[in-house]
This record gives sequence, structure tokens and C-alpha cells, in this order.
Amino acid sequence: MQLQSNLKTILDERNLSIRQVSKDIDYRFESVRQLYNNDTKQFPRDLLVKLCAYLEVDISDLLKLDRQD
Repeated sequence: MQLQSNLKTILDERNLSIRQVSKDIDYRFESVRQLYNNDTKQFPRDLLVKLCAYLEVDISDLLKLDRQD
């Protein structure tokens, strides 16, 4: 099982860029980019909180559990 980011889908649906979101939430571009590309090994709690508030989504919308191995 793996925890997967759904950030790419959400931002693409809303026509939002990684750069714009990182600027708007005042967070490092590289960290947001890694989450967008599902390249992050750890999920910074403060980043998740900021993204959920900014995008007005629940954590379950942002992250999903992939049960396939």
C-alpha cells in the first residue's frame, strides 16, 4: 500500500499552476512540485494543511491510499 497525492488532478482541473499555488500559500516551490508529481517520500503536515485550506478540500481529496502493490 502507498499513499498517493491527488494534487496534480486537482490543480489541472482548476487550471492552477504549481508556481502560482506555491506563491499563494507561501511555500517552497520544490516541495509543492514534488507533491504534484507524487515524488515526495514524506508529506509535510504544514504543506498539507495549507493546500487543503487554499483549495478548500479535505485531506481525503488531496491524498489517497493505493492498495495495489
